[in-house]
Amino acid sequence: MSTLANKKDEIIMRLVHYFVTEENYQPIIVNGVKNEIWLENLDAPYKVIRINSNYIHNDDQFKFDNFKIKNITKQIRKKTFSFNLKTLNILLDLNEDVKVTNNKSIDNFKVDSLKDVRKDDGLAGLFPKLKTMTLSTGDEFETMINLTTDISEKNLKDNEEYEKIFKPKKIIVTNALVVINVIMFFASFMYPKMFEYLVLDPSLVKYGEYYRLFTSMFLHGNIIHLASNMYALYILGNQIESFLGKYKFLIIYFFSGMTASLLSCLASFSSLGASGAIFGLLGALLYFGYNFRLYFGNVILRQIIPVVLFNLLIGFTFSGINNLAHIGGLIGGLFITMGLGVSSKNEKQGRVNGYIGSVVYALFLMYLVFIAK
Repeated sequence: MSTLANKKDEIIMRLVHYFVTEENYQPIIVNGVKNEIWLENLDAPYKVIRINSNYIHNDDQFKFDNFKIKNITKQIRKKTFSFNLKTLNILLDLNEDVKVTNNKSIDNFKVDSLKDVRKDDGLAGLFPKLKTMTLSTGDEFETMINLTTDISEKNLKDNEEYEKIFKPKKIIVTNALVVINVIMFFASFMYPKMFEYLVLDPSLVKYGEYYRLFTSMFLHGNIIHLASNMYALYILGNQIESFLGKYKFLIIYFFSGMTASLLSCLASFSSLGASGAIFGLLGALLYFGYNFRLYFGNVILRQIIPVVLFNLLIGFTFSGINNLAHIGGLIGGLFITMGLGVSSKNEKQGRVNGYIGSVVYALFLMYLVFIAK
């Protein structure tokens, strides 16, 4: 006697098992739907997969079903900061008279049996591994238990990875940088000549005093300048160091500071301060937040981007603020973070593109500063 309610249940379980364990999809909780399973993988060609076991009996109901998908994916798109969400809609109970058509955002597939799944003109044409998917050969209760166990183990592994990334960690590098900046601030007022020797002077940098690209990051003009930068460094640094680790944080900080200084030199701005490197941390947070936008929800849209835009606006509004350094650091932070990668999202091609972008960006700025007339 079959222990499964019907064959649709087995198809659903096997498809969910495959997409979760083999294609790294994760379930989405969608309120107000019944007999539907929604899965997402924002790095896959089909970012959303929907498995629908509801009966669709005519063309009008099919069109309404696609209309409903578009409304739901519109909500997901806003939440995940995605411009396009190509959806795969798998229909398990469709009247044979219904004409199945696709549109720009939705590919519809009718599935009547597991054998249909394995056909080249079916889902296996999109996901070749489905061709070798094992069909039922024994006890269906044992099959169900095994499939459920595999899915649970995969979800547990993903949860452990996320917990490893987001759990609080001991912050060392950020605190050390804050302390060094404070020490340098008081030392520079005790020994004013430090400004002369360490500040970012474009003319002297062009004549070989390259160290100023970095030393200027540790000088501040007054206590308000120091306090505002150190507060931002402490807040952002704690997050980036915790999310990405100490070594990546250091690389991001100094690379961003260097590109901020180079862009300042290009405009012949003498400057000082850690704000260029801090904007690099904002760039890193943008990239990290984009990769974990399902976890962050609307934070990237409602908090991170507005903070970036607000600070750039202040730089354009008030005189005496080196906004070129901010822009240079922000871009540098984005590129180098892409190259360094983030845990569980380390796609080789993305990292290669990030490193190439970082090198090209830095070399281009160096060429404009040191070579171009």
